[in-house]
Amino acid sequence: MLSPTRRSFLALGAIGGLSLLCGCTDEGDRDRKQAEDADRAVRIRAVAATDALLASYDAVIAGPGAGQADTLQDLREDVSQHRAALAQGLPAATGSPEPSGSGAPAASVAALAAAERQTAAARLADLDGASPELARLLASVSASNAAHAAALGDTGQVAPAPAASGSPPPSAAASGPASATGSANTSAKPSPYPSPQATALQSALAAEHAAVYGYGVVGALLPVGPQREDGRASYAAHQARRDGWQRLLANGGVSPTAAAPGYRLPFAVKDAADAKQLAAYIETQLTGAYVELTGASTGALRAEGAAALRETALRAVHWGAELPALPGMPSADGAAGGAPSNPSDGTGSASPSA
Repeated sequence: MLSPTRRSFLALGAIGGLSLLCGCTDEGDRDRKQAEDADRAVRIRAVAATDALLASYDAVIAGPGAGQADTLQDLREDVSQHRAALAQGLPAATGSPEPSGSGAPAASVAALAAAERQTAAARLADLDGASPELARLLASVSASNAAHAAALGDTGQVAPAPAASGSPPPSAAASGPASATGSANTSAKPSPYPSPQATALQSALAAEHAAVYGYGVVGALLPVGPQREDGRASYAAHQARRDGWQRLLANGGVSPTAAAPGYRLPFAVKDAADAKQLAAYIETQLTGAYVELTGASTGALRAEGAAALRETALRAVHWGAELPALPGMPSADGAAGGAPSNPSDGTGSASPSA
């Protein structure tokens, strides 16, 4: 039998351990609460801004945009879906038609286009502190806003999210050369990426491998002139992304995924019309990979994932795709962005591209 002193010591030790455990639990609860509060604040701001954008659509449709009412109504419906997604978990009355600092609703189609572009930038500004789930949504909404702005005639640059600590971006622009660190530092062993981030990067790389292959088919069938030049520009953009992700993975201590020996196209491609459809398909499918990369990463890489999502969404529209309201986000049937999945015939991967 243990002596009273020994029993007391063990009992006190157990109580102390329980206190430490409770302390850790309380700390975890506080962290979760802080994260939930941060997401809630972001959602409230985003909903208020979206209400202001909806008010602008209503003003323009009722006035100078009456002649484009059908197009504007379609875009407005997308914005309404943005609001519903952003408002999840918030009280029904959250938001107002004119949040502080928003000013009067847009008075012209050009002003509405500018408002869409500004809204796209505002969603990116909240990326860094958002939870993975909310970051995916913010990036998707921003890409949709940018596509709306382009459809309304505003092709100005969407300001990137503020710089944050993390890996350098692999490219400065869709058509520019990749700018990730080009060679590993041989004097120090690189730090490996966290598993979810490495997995998402590998998926993005696999998608870009397939996109490069697909654009090889596209370019061969487009007629000489502006369309072929557009095809070449898209091909170069995907090569730059592919090369940037490869370097980023290698510098993070991860062996980059290699291209598959071959890829099966999602449908027969025989002429220029089919080639344009294939380009639209490739870009639409890529949105899913970049939504996932945005959610899985942090800092500068998260911002770059959102930029890649925006760029591929804009190219999808350019090639004639009808983007869903939330590009890249799973639809009711589970497909990314509402696009069909691409089966594999065993010669390539079932990656989200041709």
